[in-house]
Amino acid sequence: MKGFLEYVPGDSFLHRMNPVAKLLAAILVIFACFSTSRFELLGLILVLDAFMAYRTGMVKQTLGLAKAVACFSLLLAVIALLTTPEGNMLAPLPWGYIGTGSLIAAALIVLRLVACAVPLFLVFYVTKLTDMSNALVKILHVPYKYAFIFTSTVHFIPVFMNDMSGIMEAQTARGVEFDQGGFLKRLRLMIPLCVPLLVSSVRKTNSAAIAAEVRGFNLRDAQSGFKEYPFAGLDFAVIALSILLLVAAGASSVLL
Repeated sequence: MKGFLEYVPGDSFLHRMNPVAKLLAAILVIFACFSTSRFELLGLILVLDAFMAYRTGMVKQTLGLAKAVACFSLLLAVIALLTTPEGNMLAPLPWGYIGTGSLIAAALIVLRLVACAVPLFLVFYVTKLTDMSNALVKILHVPYKYAFIFTSTVHFIPVFMNDMSGIMEAQTARGVEFDQGGFLKRLRLMIPLCVPLLVSSVRKTNSAAIAAEVRGFNLRDAQSGFKEYPFAGLDFAVIALSILLLVAAGASSVLL
């Protein structure tokens, strides 16, 4: 996906929220997704995900992300389907059977991963990584080097994806057909591209390390940043809603 995890400017309520509050709320929603087996609650979280995507103007990016996560989770769903013999038997297997519980477990995997992935990725779309790292240092007193490692990891994901896209376009111009043949053929064509991608990655990380040292990376602390990140009523409201979802998820699991 072009522009993956790159900051998208805007004036939505998510853009205006405190970076730490956004990250905390997303983590609470993730815990809520994996703490419940109720389709109703997961459906509610998906509705909230759609609402946030609409308010931030990133419906297209969210749909692309949801599709990618759903495709990945289908593999896990198939594994759960074949290895979770629960409920009334629908189809026998040499090592067990596929039952109604197997279908429920497979569906839960897909819904959980999609529902929890959207809020977390939206946080990175609506938050500048510099604000994220500075807020972690100022508010949570996380050592700057750990905050820098976290945000740099997120930053380099789209960079490497763009590099890979550029390498593939260069090879396509030379006559390599990546869109022809089956999955194994495409994989065989893409494996040699890992070498120039690795070389480019090493160069970029080395340049980033030198630039950080020149700018006094080892001298940074909680007082180095000039920007403040106060909490507002909106931040507390979103965190409270996330806690409520987590409590509801925990209560539903106890009832089951």
